[in-house]
Amino acid sequence: MAEISDALWNDGIGAQDYGDAKATYHAAVFDQYKLCVEMADRVSARRNLANTFFLTLHTALFAFFGAWLSQQPNRQVPVVLAVAALLVLLGMCVTWWFTVRSYHQLNRGKFAVIGALEERLPARTFVAAEWRALGEGRDWRVYLPLNKVERWIPVLFAGAYVLGFAAAILL
Repeated sequence: MAEISDALWNDGIGAQDYGDAKATYHAAVFDQYKLCVEMADRVSARRNLANTFFLTLHTALFAFFGAWLSQQPNRQVPVVLAVAALLVLLGMCVTWWFTVRSYHQLNRGKFAVIGALEERLPARTFVAAEWRALGEGRDWRVYLPLNKVERWIPVLFAGAYVLGFAAAILL
């Protein structure tokens, strides 16, 4: 706990810094800090929405192809059509992976700004102390950063599509 407390409080910033002219300055910094934290939260919400969109899209296409193929059990799907469908699905996986990566990069930049703003506040609760309490993401048993998990989902979908395509061609 002492380690977190050391990360939490900024040395040299105390109650004396919140009088008169300094109070106006610190209020402005705090307002900007709140805005940045809110925007980082919105980016995370948009990232979750994007993941939901891609998951729904893949599920819908998988259901469509399954239903379409079940209506034609004895008919061979033309190889060109199967390859085209596989390329579309793999393209969607690549797009999904880059979208997740982009949101991660955007949030990394936002958290860097939030951390810099916290240097002007009495406490560094969000970036320094919380991140230290979570082991800075080094030990997955303490905290597994979501971006490390969500990057694997499109890769797993792509692998499943390639295996499914190979099975359909070989069987």
